[in-house]
Amino acid sequence: MTARTQTSAFASSAIRNLLKNFQLDEFDPNAEEDEENLEKRRQLTVDLHQSLRSRQLVISFVGGRPVVGLRAPLDLVDLSAVSQPRWPVEREVISDVIEHIEWDPPQHEPFYEPTGLEERPEAAAGEQAKLVFCSDPATKHPYFSGSVGGSREPIKSPTPCDDPSNFTLEFESRFESGNLLKAVRVGLHDYQLTLRPDLYTTKHTQWFYFRVRKMRAGVTYRFTIINLMKSSSLYCHGMKPLLYSEKAAKERGEGWRRTGTNIQYYQNCSQDPEESSANAVASYSLTWTLQFPYESDTCYLAHCYPYTYSHLQRYLRQIPPAAASYCKVRVLCHSLAGNAVYILTITSESTSRREAAHKKAVVVTARVHPGETNSSWVMEGFLDFLLGDSEDAQVLRDNFVFKVVPMLNPDGVVVGNYRCSLSGRDLNRKYRSGLRDSFPCVWHAKNMVERLRAEMEVLLYCDFHGHNRKNNAFMYGCSGRQDQLQERVFPLMMSKNAGSKFSFQSCKFRVQRSKEGTGRIFMWRLGIQNSYTMETSFGGSTLGDRKGTHFTTRDLKSLGFYFCDTLLDFCDPDSAKVVFCSTEVETLLKKKVRGRKSKDLGTNSSVSLSDLESKYSKTQSVMEMIQRSACVISSLSSTAPVGPTAPTQTDRQFIC
Repeated sequence: MTARTQTSAFASSAIRNLLKNFQLDEFDPNAEEDEENLEKRRQLTVDLHQSLRSRQLVISFVGGRPVVGLRAPLDLVDLSAVSQPRWPVEREVISDVIEHIEWDPPQHEPFYEPTGLEERPEAAAGEQAKLVFCSDPATKHPYFSGSVGGSREPIKSPTPCDDPSNFTLEFESRFESGNLLKAVRVGLHDYQLTLRPDLYTTKHTQWFYFRVRKMRAGVTYRFTIINLMKSSSLYCHGMKPLLYSEKAAKERGEGWRRTGTNIQYYQNCSQDPEESSANAVASYSLTWTLQFPYESDTCYLAHCYPYTYSHLQRYLRQIPPAAASYCKVRVLCHSLAGNAVYILTITSESTSRREAAHKKAVVVTARVHPGETNSSWVMEGFLDFLLGDSEDAQVLRDNFVFKVVPMLNPDGVVVGNYRCSLSGRDLNRKYRSGLRDSFPCVWHAKNMVERLRAEMEVLLYCDFHGHNRKNNAFMYGCSGRQDQLQERVFPLMMSKNAGSKFSFQSCKFRVQRSKEGTGRIFMWRLGIQNSYTMETSFGGSTLGDRKGTHFTTRDLKSLGFYFCDTLLDFCDPDSAKVVFCSTEVETLLKKKVRGRKSKDLGTNSSVSLSDLESKYSKTQSVMEMIQRSACVISSLSSTAPVGPTAPTQTDRQFIC
C-alpha cells in the first residue's frame, strides 16, 4: 500500500467515525436551528480539522445530514484591488497612463502597393546626425535582479539637447509595453530609430511602440528603424505600421489606423570595412514616410495594436457580476517580477457528479511571446464569446471546463519585449524544463494541465500566437505514427467557418526536434491529440473578399469567436460536419502526395502504398492511416447523414 493510499484510507476512516457518532435532534425543515444543534455542527467541524490536521475539508448540512466537501479556493482574485504592473528595478518609467480607444475603420485598409520609386535613406554621418532621444537600456546587470511596482519618474531627461527652432520631434517610450531605445535626427524631418533588444539579451528587435509630439501637420516625416533582425517581414508584402492620434480620437472618435508610404524593408550594408563578413550578424532596416494629421498632436506609432498587462486587468475587472456563477478568476502563479499570471476557469456549475463526469476540458493560452499583441485580441474575442449570454456560449459552458491563461508572460509584456521573459529566454521553448523558479509561468501552466488530465479528458489545447512573415490565420498541429488525419479536422473546420481570414493550406503538422520545448508539442506528448498553436498574422488576409487588406482589432476578435464556433461543430453529436471534413482531409492528403510524386517523377503516376510512407516510420504508411480513417468514416456514415449541413442552434445540446 502506497503512502497516498494509506493517507486516503485514514482520512476516510476518520470521516466515517466522526459522522457515525454525530447525531442531531430530529430534523424539521420548517423549524429554526436551536443552539444545541448549532454547537454540535461547530464541534463536528473542529473535530474533523483536528483529526485530519487539515482545514481543506468543510461540512455542510443537507436535510439535516452532514455532507463533507472541499473548501473553496482562497486565491480568487479581488479585481477591484489589483496592483500596478511591476518593473525591473533599473527601468525608468514615466507616470503617464496610456490608454487608447477601440475603433475600426469604416473601410478595409489595403496593403501598401510598391511603386518601384521608393528610395532608401542615406546613412547619416558626422555633424549631420543629432541624438534627440535615448532611454536607459537597463543593462546595469546582465540578469534580472529585482522589481518594484508602479510608475517611477525617470532619473534623467531622455532628450540630450533642446532645439530652439522647435523643428525636432519629441520621442518617448518609457511607458508600459513601450519600445524605442534611441532616435537620431539625420535630416530636417528624417529620423533613424534604434529598438531596444529584449531585456537581458542582445536579440529580438521587432516590436516597436513609442510616442511622438511636436509635429507639424502637412510635413512629410521619414522614420527608419535600423536594427531589425528578421531576414524577411510582412513589410515586404504590403504591411503598414500603425498610427494613433490623440486629437483624432478626441475630435472624431478614431483610433489606430494603418499609415505610411515609401515603405521598404531591406538588409543593411556594413559600415565597418574591417568587419569580417563571416562573423557579422546581419541586420535589417524598415523605412517609411508619413504625414501627421494635426499640428502639435500627441501620436503613437506601433508594430501592431498594443495590448498591455493593464489592459488585461481592466478587461477582467469588467467581467459582469452575472458571470460569477460560471467564471472564476484566480492567480495561477506570479512572474519573476511579481506580476500575477491570471487563470480563468469557465464552466457551468454541475448539478450532479454524473453531469460533471461527462465534461471534458479545453485549455487555451496566449501571449507567451509578449510582442505578439494580436494574440491577445484573439483571446479577448474568445473570452467575449464564452462569457456571453448566447445559447451557443451556454452550450459550451455546460459541456466543457475551460482553463484559460490570457497572458503567460506578463513581465515581457510590461517591459516591451518581443519574445522573452525577464529570464532572457523564450518561454515557449521551456515547457520541458523543470526550473520552476526560472520559468514559473510555463512551469505552473504545464503543472495545471497535468493535474487537469488526472481529473478529466483534455479534448483540446491551443496556444494563441502572432506571425510576422505570413498572412492570414492558421494552425500548427502535431502528427505522430498514428491518426495523421484526426488532428487536421479542427483546423479544416476553422477554415470553413472563417474562410476569409483562416488558411488551412498554411497549416502544418510537423513535430520538429527544435520545437520539442513548445507548449504545443509538450501537451501533445502528454496525450492531448488536438494540440495546436494558432498563428494570426500581424498583417492581414489574402483570402476571399478580404484579399489584400489588413486585420483590424475586430477581425482579430472575430477569430476568437470562430474558434468557439468551430469547437461547437467539432463536438456536435450530429457528426455530419466531422465526417464531411474527415473525408475532405483524406482527399486533400492524397492529392498532396500524388502531386509530390508527379513532381518528382515528371508524370501523373498513380499513388502506391510505398509512395505514402510516413516520414515518422519506415513501416507505417499514410495509406494505412487513410484506410483506417475510411473505416471510421464508414461506420459513422451508417448512423449519421454525410454532408456539410450545419445543425440548428437548438440542436447543439451535446455531451462530448
